[in-house]
Amino acid sequence: MPPQLQPYVQQGLDVVNQTIPLEGYLIVAAIMFAIGAWGALIRRNAVVVFMCIELMINAVNLTLVGFSDYLPGADGAGAGYAVLVIAVAAAEVAVGLAIVLAVYRSRKTVNVDEINLMKW
Repeated sequence: MPPQLQPYVQQGLDVVNQTIPLEGYLIVAAIMFAIGAWGALIRRNAVVVFMCIELMINAVNLTLVGFSDYLPGADGAGAGYAVLVIAVAAAEVAVGLAIVLAVYRSRKTVNVDEINLMKW
């Protein structure tokens, strides 16, 4: 970024930080986490359960980024951790969907209530 634009970018970031308090980020993250937890407990389709787990992980990422924005001395560490969490979540989805696909091929269902045995 050109040095002459830095004051304007910093001023824009200050405005955003002043207009959205930390509590706003935390409330949105809590609502996202609650919706994800509710969906993971209520739904029976394994793919939808994985989507709800991803929603919960994104709520945690929002919390990490929100705190790293507002805590002095954090220097964006929360954003770094959020990128790490996203990478781990991508690996989790790949393994989870591979398991769901294998179960669907053998049982012809992705309903988690009907999958009650681990042996094939």
